Amino acid sequence: MKKLILLGLATMLIISCKNQEETNENYAETTNPDEVQVTLEFDNAESAEQLVQNYVQGLQEGNVSKMNAQLADNAMIYGLGGGLDSLNVEQHTAYFTTSTTDYTHTLSQDLYLPVKVENNWNEGEWLLSWGINSITNKETKNAFPVPYHTVSRIENGKIVEMRYFYDMLNVITNQGFTITPPETEE
Repeated sequence: MKKLILLGLATMLIISCKNQEETNENYAETTNPDEVQVTLEFDNAESAEQLVQNYVQGLQEGNVSKMNAQLADNAMIYGLGGGLDSLNVEQHTAYFTTSTTDYTHTLSQDLYLPVKVENNWNEGEWLLSWGINSITNKETKNAFPVPYHTVSRIENGKIVEMRYFYDMLNVITNQGFTITPPETEE
């Protein structure tokens, strides 16, 4: 089912890219410079994709230094604790040092989509990625898949902002934790 959903997303992206190409022919004549502009093709698209792929490769290798090499010194990472949490580079290092010591991360079915946004609150060059992170506990060998989505904003060849989205409940329950509902008053 997950494969079908990802295939559907990829198909929609291809169709919208084709429609975008047809629209781009008349775009310059009809665009208001104050309107939000989004494009999938821009000068740094390939390097943005490679930057995030290097980060992912570092995670799979358990190489936190390689992951950090892709981050700007002032980068902020959001969503690893499942809430409105934020981590700076030092906290990111601590988080993934623990994670890669205890677990292996094998990413598969990964897709990457570069997007450039102009004239909007989220202006910048972004790299969106999706995939499955198969996490294996090194001690117990317990393994479980975690579908994920990350959004990374790229500036000057480095990741300055990264947002993680994944099923936190799946991670918690596969580590043996249980969720207990509050007691109800009768």
